[in-house]
Amino acid sequence: MITVEEHRDAVLGQISPVAAVTLPVGRAVGLVTTTDVLSRADLPRFDNSSMDGYAVRRADLEGATAETPVLLPVTGDIAAGDQQAHELVEGQAWRIMTGAPVPAGADAVVRLEDTDSHPHEPQFRVHPTPGQHIRRAGEDMHEGDLVVPAGSRVGAGQVAALISAGVAEVEVVGPVRVVVLSTGDELVPAGSAVGPGQIIDSNGPMLAALVQDAGGYVVHVGHLPDDEGATKKEIHRQLVHADLVITTGGVSKGAFDIVKKVLTGAGSMTFEEVAMQPGKPQGFGVLGHRRVPVFTLPGNPVSTLVSFEVFVRPALQRLAGRAEGARGARGLVREGWSSSKGRQTYTRVHLHRDPTGAYAVTPAGGPGSHLVHPLATADALAVSAAETSDVEAGAEVELLLLRPRSEIDARLDSEDEDER
Repeated sequence: MITVEEHRDAVLGQISPVAAVTLPVGRAVGLVTTTDVLSRADLPRFDNSSMDGYAVRRADLEGATAETPVLLPVTGDIAAGDQQAHELVEGQAWRIMTGAPVPAGADAVVRLEDTDSHPHEPQFRVHPTPGQHIRRAGEDMHEGDLVVPAGSRVGAGQVAALISAGVAEVEVVGPVRVVVLSTGDELVPAGSAVGPGQIIDSNGPMLAALVQDAGGYVVHVGHLPDDEGATKKEIHRQLVHADLVITTGGVSKGAFDIVKKVLTGAGSMTFEEVAMQPGKPQGFGVLGHRRVPVFTLPGNPVSTLVSFEVFVRPALQRLAGRAEGARGARGLVREGWSSSKGRQTYTRVHLHRDPTGAYAVTPAGGPGSHLVHPLATADALAVSAAETSDVEAGAEVELLLLRPRSEIDARLDSEDEDER
């Protein structure tokens, strides 16, 4: 058997980001930029007011105070979006709204609160400082400034900055198109009648959800029968348009483990026994002229989920050009469990708070890799080393979170409130 780290390194060593594409900024959300993106305009594009008030010449308000206000006549109003060229003449003021262009000749804006707000001849009760309440053109960024560096994931903030900077399209690592295929004649799709000896395919929908959570795009969820010819044909058909293919089942030592039979010797495919529990039988390789990564995962649901988190998620992140997020944590064992000595073991666990505020850990359900219900309640996988046979209460364990940390913490905070 090989170690988890050896198999993961072998997988990642064969994976590169998918080809770059150029997309409108709004369609690039969640994708990663491949080049530095520069501003195509000064921001702000023009001097504008940061307050509702009056555009003035400071020299006209020399000595103005609340006790000795200065009166100035108002030339007119300038609203946000006004495209006319306005000029401020000596001894007058323009009433101006937030975001409106500052007229030529004005060197400050006095806010309404520092006047009596009269629309025609207000009393000015302050002498403004130079440039007060004026947003200067280019003070945010200049044309040619870096807006988003290469390797950045495009999110809401990046969209706002890019659009404001006049950038309509960006080059990004393309969306990772993923195909999920479940294997076995015993499987029926959700919603179908379940006959004797049949089970509902939960792996396909589960993997589709995991792919979406990891930032991939599921383009097909299908089924492979226990037929070598049909299986080979379907896998090769999907290689034409997929960037990643994931199969479940058919990779162990049984007489009907069709996927392993069909793919042995194809491309760079290898089938390994990995020193892990669950998930020992693993297959991976790149196939076809497009060198599409293909993961063949074991068929038990827990084995499938663990295999995805340990091997597929990091590979999908690399295909998307993204750095793997911080999903690790540590916790103190409140209630111990047995571990498979000789294999790195992944145990589904609930998370609680201990008196110090740290995570406390208890097992979620039994150890069987066919047990589905604990998947709905587990917060994390607790990782125990291959040399460990028993994880004892009080031990500290490494955790691989299955839910967002913020979601876990919010639930624990709510439980703490209920106990008070």
